Amino acid sequence: MTLEVSLRERKKLATRAALSHAAWSLMVERGLEAATPEAIAEAADVSPRTFRNYFAGREEAILDGLVTRGASITDALRARPAGEPLWDSLTQVLPSFVTAFIGRRDDMVLLMRAVEDDPAMHAQHLVTFEHVHQQLTELVAERTGTDAGHDMAPRLMAAVVSAALRTSVEIWATGEGDVALPDLIRESLSQLRAGLPIGAVAAAL
Repeated sequence: MTLEVSLRERKKLATRAALSHAAWSLMVERGLEAATPEAIAEAADVSPRTFRNYFAGREEAILDGLVTRGASITDALRARPAGEPLWDSLTQVLPSFVTAFIGRRDDMVLLMRAVEDDPAMHAQHLVTFEHVHQQLTELVAERTGTDAGHDMAPRLMAAVVSAALRTSVEIWATGEGDVALPDLIRESLSQLRAGLPIGAVAAAL
């Protein structure tokens, strides 16, 4: 019985992944308007009804892969040595994992444009980042022995790290400089770890 449930769940996960991949591919190759629920279902070789069983709309389907890949980042952070300082763990894991998580620059540019131009995509994008932020908050609380429900620190740290990652990706995707994404992430984490010394930087200039 357990095996049957496991097989069924794997099939569900595979169908969800196929739908999400189809949605993302349609957006990248043909534009957001081409990624209708019906077109996504057809590309994944399932019925439109099956699509609706998994996703509320195309926006959720397009961004679901990011949510899934985001979970792998927190898994990698949890796998770091228990005694390792959290900033060290973040610096070791995030540059490479986020780069793999994001994918190609051109695809990210298309996504950013879709988020900017389409209100529904913008709303779902916020939901996606909130989901990733919540995962990071729980991870920070675990690693620091704090309670995310009552302590401010894990929420704040997750928020600033999420903001640093988003800023790094935006700078990289828009081509504002020639620095590689992993290096931008390392630099953003380094500045946060140093207390974001804006005054010192300004004085030096």
